[in-house]
Amino acid sequence: MSATGLDVFDKTLQTTNIWLSEIMEDHGPDRRVAWHILNVVLRALRDRLPLEVSAHLGAELPLLVRGAFYDQFRPSLQPDKTTRSLDDFLAIIAEGMKDSRPVNPAEAAKSVFKVLTRHIDLGQSAKVRNALPKEIRALWPIASAPRNNGSEGLLRPLRVSKVAQGRSVPVIFPSAPLFLGPGKTYMTGAVFGGYGNKRAMQ
Repeated sequence: MSATGLDVFDKTLQTTNIWLSEIMEDHGPDRRVAWHILNVVLRALRDRLPLEVSAHLGAELPLLVRGAFYDQFRPSLQPDKTTRSLDDFLAIIAEGMKDSRPVNPAEAAKSVFKVLTRHIDLGQSAKVRNALPKEIRALWPIASAPRNNGSEGLLRPLRVSKVAQGRSVPVIFPSAPLFLGPGKTYMTGAVFGGYGNKRAMQ
C-alpha cells in the first residue's frame, strides 16, 4: 500500500532515506543531521561546478533531494571561482553546518561524495569529479561498493541495450572493468562507450 498515495513520492522518500542511512553510518543515527549534511554539501558542490555539469547532476538526484539541491540556486554566478581551494570549500560546508551539531566538514563532504558515487550513473559521477579543482577532487572516491550482499566487489554491472547470449552488445553508459557474481550477467573487460563480451556465470 502506498504511504503517500503517489508512487513517485513513495519512491523519492524511499531513495532519500537510503541515502540518509548511508550518511548516518558515518555520522551517527541522527536523520536530521544527515539531511543537513546532504543539503549543505550538495549546494557547496553545485556552486563549484560548471552550469551544465550541475544541471546533469541535479537530474540524477531523487526528487526530494533535487529540490534541496536547487534551493538558493543562482545560475548566473556559477561556477563560483572565488572558492576554488579545498580550505575555501570546507569553510563553506562548516558555515552551512554551524546550526547543527559539530561535524568535520571534510568527513561530511566525503560521506556525500561516497553516496553520489554509489547511486548516480558512473559516467556522470566521473564528470562531476573531474570538474572539481584537484584539491577538492581528492575527497571524491574513485569507486565505492554497491549496496548488496558484498559478493560483487567494488563495481557495478554495465547497462546493456539488449540481451544477447554469447554475442557482443553495445554499452549504453560508461562503466568500469569486469566483475562477476553467481548466476548473473555482466560485461567483461574495461569498456567505455563501446562493446564488450556478455557472459553468464552459473
